[in-house]
Amino acid sequence: MFDSKEHSHRRLNILTGEWVQVSPHRSKRPWQGQVEKLEQERRPEHDPTCYLCAGNERIGGERNPDYKDIFVFTNDFASLQGDIPSGGDNNGLLQSKSERGLCKVICFSPRHDLTIPEMDIDGIEKVVDLWIKQCEEIGALDYINHIQIFENKGAVMGCSNPHPHGQIWAQESIPVEPMKKQFQQEKYRLDHGRDLLADYLQQELAAKERILFENEHMVVLIPYWAVWPFEAMILPKRQMPNITDMTIEEKRAFAEAYQHLTIKYDNLFQTSFPYSAGIHQAPCDGRKHPEWHWHMSFYPPLLRSATVKKFMVGYEMFANPQRDITAESAAQRLRELPDLHYLNIGK
Repeated sequence: MFDSKEHSHRRLNILTGEWVQVSPHRSKRPWQGQVEKLEQERRPEHDPTCYLCAGNERIGGERNPDYKDIFVFTNDFASLQGDIPSGGDNNGLLQSKSERGLCKVICFSPRHDLTIPEMDIDGIEKVVDLWIKQCEEIGALDYINHIQIFENKGAVMGCSNPHPHGQIWAQESIPVEPMKKQFQQEKYRLDHGRDLLADYLQQELAAKERILFENEHMVVLIPYWAVWPFEAMILPKRQMPNITDMTIEEKRAFAEAYQHLTIKYDNLFQTSFPYSAGIHQAPCDGRKHPEWHWHMSFYPPLLRSATVKKFMVGYEMFANPQRDITAESAAQRLRELPDLHYLNIGK
């Protein structure tokens, strides 16, 4: 008889329409791959060489103010710019189109030595408030139709500066990943007259297998279709298209969920756990989007320890994503960890 805990199978990602290969039996194989040196350095509260620390000069020559909590500025080397001419190529199969936009950097704290799981709820809530304020301001620009909030944590995820920070990229077009989710949520609403993620959340709350944390307004879970070993998602219980729709209580609950998940991550291998996290929400294109249910996804690469990563190569590159541990076993491991950050245990 088929057993999803033991046998190879595929799972459907309802948000993208794509499949992931799950091979739980492979997690029992011996590991002879790459192992890296574990770094457990403690950074100073203020680094005079860091271009994100308060009062320091940035690479572009601007000097940061002596900020006390959060700080946002336009990226000195932005990938998207708003003052470019429109144009492109339309030469048969060779096509291009200009893309206007903007890029911002958000410093979560003046403390160089902190990350989200080490910050208090009040500090994290200020980050959420700034995200919302930026979405309101940027979304009002007539040429912006999509706002992508994201955080890369850890050098392994391409983070070039360890100071706690994230980014916002906003642009004219809707990128590939949110466009997939736009299509799937819109189709489900047309077919069923209901919200896709609200229905999914009801199933998850009933099953309890993949739930990591729940408060009055937010749920943290391992998605059924998770690709990365300890991939997770924060979902608001109330259906709302954008983070700007949150109430004061929901913002606080979101900050609590964000902290809870990242503490579990750090506690898993007792290291500053790397990940890429991002918020997907409705476009800011002037239209109503009742089909959208915003959510925040976390894609961490660590697989077996603080030094062993999951690589997306071979089959994953040329066929479809594949994972060796089930979403259920990943959720169980994270649930069993302490709620207190490992650096604070025993203090």
